[in-house]
Amino acid sequence: MSAVVPTTPDLPDVAVFRTRADEVYAQLKRDVAEFKLVPGDRFTENEISERLGVSRTPVRQALFRLQQEGFVEVLFRSGWRVLPFDFDQFEQFYDLRMVLETTAVHRLCETDRHIDRALLDELAAIWLVPAAQRSSDTVQVAQWDEAFHCSLVAAAGNAEMARVHRDVTDRIRIIRRLDFTKQPRIDATYDEHAKILKAVRSNRGDQAAMLLRAHIETSQAEVRKITLHQVHLARLSGKAS
Repeated sequence: MSAVVPTTPDLPDVAVFRTRADEVYAQLKRDVAEFKLVPGDRFTENEISERLGVSRTPVRQALFRLQQEGFVEVLFRSGWRVLPFDFDQFEQFYDLRMVLETTAVHRLCETDRHIDRALLDELAAIWLVPAAQRSSDTVQVAQWDEAFHCSLVAAAGNAEMARVHRDVTDRIRIIRRLDFTKQPRIDATYDEHAKILKAVRSNRGDQAAMLLRAHIETSQAEVRKITLHQVHLARLSGKAS
């Protein structure tokens, strides 16, 4: 008599849920970075589920992940809320950026170290251009700005440093994008990035680190001036564009 193989009920595909949860997570982070969700906004899992066309399970998984990272909080019997800015934490993130990026540019200028020159060439193609060829697209420049700093760290060849730096970049993205709503800041960013890059390509590590430190400190000072009113204005501007 052959053995009877027990059957199990059909279970949802865990991989599918995980993939959808990742997609929801990424979309909600974009919503925060693009001011579609701003500090203080309240919403329910059903609202997100309907807007994104997914079930509540991946939405809940994504929200718990965002909660752990300090982006949102769950409210007792009333959904979720985007957390207010924690400026003390932003200060700490900027201090960490300073350490990681200045260390990276020093390493990039060590002649006996293997570095990714291709990444530096890609940065040069964006930032070392005549003024007439500079982009005035604030969204694009904000993305390029992130890529500039991430590429400097990545080019230095320490994967763990690059990973930590990417995490920091994720956490301060919304603040940095607010910094790019003003044309003078875009012009200054082009000038400062060009000077940093020229110093790195000439293996002047101390000068590159000094320029980079001043550049980050300027951004850090701008962050201290940001108000919730500016965030709401940025959201209105995004809706109008």
